[in-house]
Amino acid sequence: MRILVLGGTRFVGRVFIEIALARGHELTYFHRGQTAPGLFPQAQEVLGDRTGGLQFLGDQSWDAILDTSGYVPRIVQESARYLTSRVGQYVFISTISVFADFKQAGMNEDAPLGHLEDETIEEINEDTYGPLKVLCEKAIQRSFPRNCLIIRPGLIVGPFDSTDRFTYCVRRGTSGGEILAPAPPDQPIQIIDVRDLMGWTLEKIEAGTMGIFNATGPKASLKMRQLLTECTTRENHPVHLTWVDEQFLIDQDVQPWSDLPFWVPGDENTGQFTVDCSKAFSAGLDPRPLQETIHATFEWDQERDPTADLKAGLSSDRESQLLTLWKQHAH
Repeated sequence: MRILVLGGTRFVGRVFIEIALARGHELTYFHRGQTAPGLFPQAQEVLGDRTGGLQFLGDQSWDAILDTSGYVPRIVQESARYLTSRVGQYVFISTISVFADFKQAGMNEDAPLGHLEDETIEEINEDTYGPLKVLCEKAIQRSFPRNCLIIRPGLIVGPFDSTDRFTYCVRRGTSGGEILAPAPPDQPIQIIDVRDLMGWTLEKIEAGTMGIFNATGPKASLKMRQLLTECTTRENHPVHLTWVDEQFLIDQDVQPWSDLPFWVPGDENTGQFTVDCSKAFSAGLDPRPLQETIHATFEWDQERDPTADLKAGLSSDRESQLLTLWKQHAH
């Protein structure tokens, strides 16, 4: 197949291109050249900004497009309209953040979606990210009403993850010692290995599958205790998890997602890690064992500078300070 990728050199798109090339597909990837230009010499690279720069694609056509870089509805709409007659199937990487809220556990693809009072807003922040993705989905559905595939992943993890969230857990676990763990230990966790997500997405492109799919994992229940414990088994360093109460962390201004990547406090976030992905599982999504993802992330992190600061997670000094304060508080 001839496949066009918008993006493709950082994380999701990069892994997709690697998998698609290995399966013998013909790839064109369009990006700004700011990250790893020339990464795939066996594919056609086109440099440009999708805002007004799609003409650099020329008069080519493709069987499918994978849009990994759509965040602003106006820009996504321009891309969809420009490519309507050139692409057979439009595949969009959206997010489970499109849902109106996470107060309810087990939400499927039909759960209520978020919205913006002012749909002209283009600033992307914690409050607008999800609703903007909703508008992006709608823009694609207008231009490709019968031939679009919308994928809504949860937290995507694994090699090349530029957020460093999962990488922090792996690196912190392998370093050993006393680890601050956010209570409760039985908090559900959902993640998806980027290789599983992109391999399955390519299979759906090959099959011509359309529709909307929540896409995260694992199939079996995963809890915070298991996640953190599994991350500590790479090395023979003594490890002790100290479980710290939610309210204490809030009082100490510990930030969800950034300071503690998988900690999402509050009853209003009950559904954050319990999204119903049974539709995707029935369509062949089969997440690999957690240990495989941990191992691959560890190996990739070692290939980088494993001493470099991460974008997510507590510094060692901040963690030690919090643990000391917690013990004083608990006693």
